[in-house]
Amino acid sequence: MTGSRVAALRPIGVNLTSMGVTTAWWVETARQLEAAGFSAVWCWDHFLSRGRKSTPVLECWTTLALAAAQTHRLRVGSFVSNVMNRHPSLLARMTATLQEASGGRVEVGIGIGGNAREVEALGIPFPETSERVQRLEEAVQLLRLLWTGGPVSFEGRHYQLRDAYAHPAPSPSPRIVVGGESPGGARLAARVGDAWTTTEKAFAACLGIYEEALGLAGRERSAAPVLLAVGLERELELDRQPLLNDLAAEASRWAEQGADEIIIEYVRPAAVPGLIAAAERAGLAESQAARGPAPR
Repeated sequence: MTGSRVAALRPIGVNLTSMGVTTAWWVETARQLEAAGFSAVWCWDHFLSRGRKSTPVLECWTTLALAAAQTHRLRVGSFVSNVMNRHPSLLARMTATLQEASGGRVEVGIGIGGNAREVEALGIPFPETSERVQRLEEAVQLLRLLWTGGPVSFEGRHYQLRDAYAHPAPSPSPRIVVGGESPGGARLAARVGDAWTTTEKAFAACLGIYEEALGLAGRERSAAPVLLAVGLERELELDRQPLLNDLAAEASRWAEQGADEIIIEYVRPAAVPGLIAAAERAGLAESQAARGPAPR
């Protein structure tokens, strides 16, 4: 691969499954992905499997903390944290501590959640969509306020703080990546997020909406990147997957459509060897070195 093509590859992260796997597998795979040149590793924020409730599921942020402790360059992020799963003050303290411990490698993905069965099984409230949107908007405000260290007082519809202090104050603050797969989700990300993550299907339908909403908010598109989630094609065998056969070509195709970063989602153990081999053929490690540190 030529040097110019190597340098042109956008950052590519991986969303490893957290269902039916062990923390040992997750952390070791994160180490392998770092060595292969991937920019980030992302973990679902689920407490129960979408299939059988008895399937083991790793908790998102403790898993990310373990991975951060065993890597050096790889960014670690939630894909994405359900705003109902943790009070934003707690999330702010957790992520600030991990940001300090990891040397500034944390990404805070956050969304309004969508699996009522999961949270209701655990006694977590699951209000209507409109309220969850309001909660996310307030949660993002609180994250940014608490990351200053305080004191913070806040009087919102759903959250209230009184002279709250929060240390360590992260420097830089983690990037807030808002997940959304609808026009409303794209507009929400444009209003309050540092970036937007979405699926291929929603990306095609909502990119223009996202960019229009950024303009209305007085924000530059270059300062609000899009992290496109792409997955392996389930109906194809691993040796026939376009993404695994020519990762560089697939990444370039998505970049031409407007994606600033790529997240390869729902990667299970069987796909990891092929993914690492694809990264080696694409020269991903060389691309990472040429590009420098992943964006913060």
